[in-house]
Amino acid sequence: MNKKRILSGMRPTGKLHLGHLVGALNNWIKLQNEYECFFMVADWHALMSEYEDPQRLKENMLDNVIDWLSCGIDPEKSTIFIQSQVPEHLELSFVLSLITPLGLLERCPTYKEQLREVTNRDLSTYAFLGYPVLQAADILLYKADAVPVGEDQLPHLELTRQIARKFNHLYKAAYFSQPQALLTEATRLMGLDGRKMSKSYNNYIGLSEEPEVIRKKIQNMVTDPQRIRLSDPGHPHKCNVFSYYSIFFPERRHETEQRCSKSLVGCTACKKELAEKVLELLSPIQEKRHKLLKDKKYIQEILSCGREKAASFAGKTMREVRELLKI
Repeated sequence: MNKKRILSGMRPTGKLHLGHLVGALNNWIKLQNEYECFFMVADWHALMSEYEDPQRLKENMLDNVIDWLSCGIDPEKSTIFIQSQVPEHLELSFVLSLITPLGLLERCPTYKEQLREVTNRDLSTYAFLGYPVLQAADILLYKADAVPVGEDQLPHLELTRQIARKFNHLYKAAYFSQPQALLTEATRLMGLDGRKMSKSYNNYIGLSEEPEVIRKKIQNMVTDPQRIRLSDPGHPHKCNVFSYYSIFFPERRHETEQRCSKSLVGCTACKKELAEKVLELLSPIQEKRHKLLKDKKYIQEILSCGREKAASFAGKTMREVRELLKI
């Protein structure tokens, strides 16, 4: 029995952190045992926001793939490739842009949110407005049956489905299927300062950071603002440190909750314990990463094989699309 196919990707805008691990990578690792997986380094998507300073993208692409492999993405089970090395992504994106109304893109909630929140670069560009069309092309190019998304990304997937339906209607062919949402359990990991974990806020713990850097970052984490003295009872559910225990070490959750609320441990000691637990979690990932860094030829071979497989599939799709368009 053939497995259903999924496509997912990450933008190589910097080094990966714990937020990427709980938000995507842990889920990818599970999915690759159940689906035919295409995992994409989305460098065209990254360029839409990083076009003014793109020189680090190439370095980030390789670094991100090494982290994927170190965390457990298996090239024997999954196709790993770089988006820009498969030109059909842009070709299909242009075809789909022909039939996508501007109003549909301008109403996209993420587009409006990014224009409001991102103030350190100019996103009022043709490409950024049209990134959901490129995203639709990514998905439809591989005829993905499902796409792993969180609830906040559902509008994007519905836009893809709308574009697919319009294409089928215009060219009188039930060609593109309707990709389904594969809703993932939303694990929201906050940054060290209590805001969303983000490289732009510099409030993250990198997967490849040195132990002493991680220890120092965790010691500076924001804790329960109502707990001033050691003897004060803590409020663990208002404490960011406790949220890390809940996400990464659920077996310690109850014990940590009791010790905090009954003033049996101070915030400094609690953070010190958390740092060691995080280092223990990252140790096998970093060990594998060090080995992979010594064999970059192996990484290039993985990407080359991934490009060939992705290009073969994408080329077939575009040949069929051209036939439907009579060009």
